[in-house]
Amino acid sequence: MSAVSVRPIGESAVLIDFGGEISTATNERVVALDRALAGQPPQGMIETVPAYVSLMIVFDPLQTECDRIAAHALALLESAKIATRPPREHVIPVRYDAASAPDLETVAKATGLTPDEVVAQHLAGEYRVFMYGFAPGYAYLGGVPPALHLPRKPRAQRGHPAGSVIIAGAQCLITSLPMPTGWWVIGHTAQVILDPARAQPFLFDPGDVIRFERER
Repeated sequence: MSAVSVRPIGESAVLIDFGGEISTATNERVVALDRALAGQPPQGMIETVPAYVSLMIVFDPLQTECDRIAAHALALLESAKIATRPPREHVIPVRYDAASAPDLETVAKATGLTPDEVVAQHLAGEYRVFMYGFAPGYAYLGGVPPALHLPRKPRAQRGHPAGSVIIAGAQCLITSLPMPTGWWVIGHTAQVILDPARAQPFLFDPGDVIRFERER
């Protein structure tokens, strides 16, 4: 298990880094500390931002300082109070027809699979929410089967709606807003991922597990 390092980010944040290896085990430690801090926040903490292998803690420098925030976080890590919990599972229905999956044929040719085999591979993946980033509600999912690993497109393309199911490398994402993407669009879901009117606007939490099923 990698050693944890701590470094200040400007005057109002501290980064707790769990090492450079992106893995479920490492991300579980990130998520566990994030939840522990939510339950036992130090004085002056404003928010936490979990990522693949690190957790940024944003604080009010008028109330506290970096060393105090870091000491609180490290104490939680060493205590028995921090523990992983069984992940929540979400089942997301996906359409893979031509209108919903404009890149499916291209992905099939690039991977040497048939379109149905691409769909089967995608449905067989076990996906974990590692982090949010880039845009509101954009949950980065790890777990794309190796047979579907492709680099991003040379350039982004416009006109993709919210709910597009996209892949690139080992990652999958469900778009929450209409915007360009350089990822491969292989499906679409009607499930609303981002809803500001909900008590929890983002549908997923880091650490959640996603399973896709084919919508007929």
